[in-house]
Amino acid sequence: QVQLVESGGGSVQSGGSLRLSCAISAFKGDRCMAWFRQASGKEREGLASIDSDSNTRYSNSVKGRFTISQDNAKNIVYLQMDSLKPEDTATYYCARVRGRCRGLLEYLYDYWGQGTQVTVAS
Repeated sequence: QVQLVESGGGSVQSGGSLRLSCAISAFKGDRCMAWFRQASGKEREGLASIDSDSNTRYSNSVKGRFTISQDNAKNIVYLQMDSLKPEDTATYYCARVRGRCRGLLEYLYDYWGQGTQVTVAS
């Protein structure tokens, strides 16, 4: 059973930084990992993806501020979030799909973590 466990969320002031981690267990082979977020009352939004060859993709809302990366030896995917804004407040999720990345749409991914809360104070 594939498991994804996020960590690193918390509260930060506007302009600050946080790094989220997603530990992946029980999976081998090519896969696409992505970060999503869901703010209260809003739909889940895809933010960034990375494939096994470390090709990355970002949504326009976070491009230039967030960086996705991975440590394949440790099976961990990171989301470095800089220049945080109050509108970045949300629950952040990591997700996985086998094979290549095909986009940042929720339905493309089959395994999800439980989420970690990020709160940015103004």
